[in-house]
Amino acid sequence: MELLKAVLFGIVEGVTEWLPISSTGHLILLNEFITLNISDAFRSMFDVVIQLGAILAVIVLFFHKLNPFSPKKTEGEKKQTWQLWFKVIAAIIPSGIVGVLLDDWMDEHLHNAVVVSIALIVYGVAFILVERRNTRGKFQRISTKDGVTVAKLKEQSVDNIYDISYRTALFIGLFQCLSLIPGTSRSGSTILGAILIGVGRSAGAEFSFFMAIPTMLGASAIKGLKFLLSGVAATGTEIGVLVVGCMVSFLVSLLVIRGLMEYVRNHSFSVFGVYRIVLGVVVLAYFALAG
Repeated sequence: MELLKAVLFGIVEGVTEWLPISSTGHLILLNEFITLNISDAFRSMFDVVIQLGAILAVIVLFFHKLNPFSPKKTEGEKKQTWQLWFKVIAAIIPSGIVGVLLDDWMDEHLHNAVVVSIALIVYGVAFILVERRNTRGKFQRISTKDGVTVAKLKEQSVDNIYDISYRTALFIGLFQCLSLIPGTSRSGSTILGAILIGVGRSAGAEFSFFMAIPTMLGASAIKGLKFLLSGVAATGTEIGVLVVGCMVSFLVSLLVIRGLMEYVRNHSFSVFGVYRIVLGVVVLAYFALAG
């Protein structure tokens, strides 16, 4: 039964890690209704380490683009790939510092259904407002000599991931700090931040995915070390739950990432904003009535 639950948690992680709707928030909410029979210490680690499966999917799908040693790349392309990695590392520094300093406090005070619900609603509204502003900002009003006003489409300032500057990468990294609040969404906060500072959705989504690799590897290492230092021994069932969860999240992520990249090329994120608001309101109402 616990392994079947782990499959469900893996599906939720694989879907929500990449959509701007908060994977951690969904796992916390799911645990309110379907509780895994694992210790609190293992639970704290599980919610983070299960994301390794999803991260592996990014490495598999974008291996050529991320590999600076590829023999199929020219010297210029290899240099470009190294620069991309340096920008990704620069971008994760702010959230890395904040995460290390406040990890225990956030686990104690923010990992609950109420905080998740409020964050879902607040950032759902933010997504809708930013997308509306972004859509209006794409058009520049130009009056013809006949007095007729027409709209001319303006280009995004950055539509290629390699054109993202170190300054822009650092700003996107600052937005990632917001994702430390459960329910905010790491991909959501970084993509939203990228859009706000003039990066196209597709380039912003890719950069967000690449930021996830060192971010989640580091977070998983910290959580794993804390679990080992806690002195609590993992049971065979707990290890099985973690392995199954990671495997399922990897397989699901392969499908979701491909679909999301295709979606963002032609659609806005407003639909995710609406979903976040509806889910947040429903969960708040549920716990208000249950209480």
